[in-house]
Amino acid sequence: MANIEHTDEIFRHFEKYIRLSDSLKNELTNRLVFKTFKKGEVIHKAANICKKSFFIQKGLMRTYFIKDGKEITEYFSAENEWINSPRSFMQQQLDIYNIDTLEQTECFCLNVNDLVFLFNHFPEMERYARLSMGTVFGHFLERITSMRFTTAKEKYQHFCETYHDIYHRIPLGMVSSYLGIAQETLSRIRAEK
Repeated sequence: MANIEHTDEIFRHFEKYIRLSDSLKNELTNRLVFKTFKKGEVIHKAANICKKSFFIQKGLMRTYFIKDGKEITEYFSAENEWINSPRSFMQQQLDIYNIDTLEQTECFCLNVNDLVFLFNHFPEMERYARLSMGTVFGHFLERITSMRFTTAKEKYQHFCETYHDIYHRIPLGMVSSYLGIAQETLSRIRAEK
């Protein structure tokens, strides 16, 4: 159960997309759990089905997978964003993604069963999901285009634009992994600025 003093920010987030009735606010308050994670804590492992989605109130998290023993960063999430292993969370099956914290992170946690309850009892929650996921989907399409059709320098510029509020908080090795370029190349591009 969420502490009522923490819920203002997440309610403001929902209200960007839908009107929150008092009954929906009550259900959210009863179903959201406020958690704090230490820097470097793994909050989801690919070996498990993702049962929770996290709304970041303060902090920074990363979604990544491991290939040939190397961590490959897929995306970053910070304040006022949700993070989970999307396919695992929505389809309740194993996926390749792990999630860890890059800073001490305060967030709300919502269990998949609670989300299903909210969808079934509050049609506006489905509207929220559709509208908010449109933003995420657009981001992924931009990322795919950037990865396929741009130079290393353009990839980095796109990264800085996409993550303009947080790129300075992300370790260089994780940025190079996200961009799919060598850390030496990234250092050279950054030195040119």
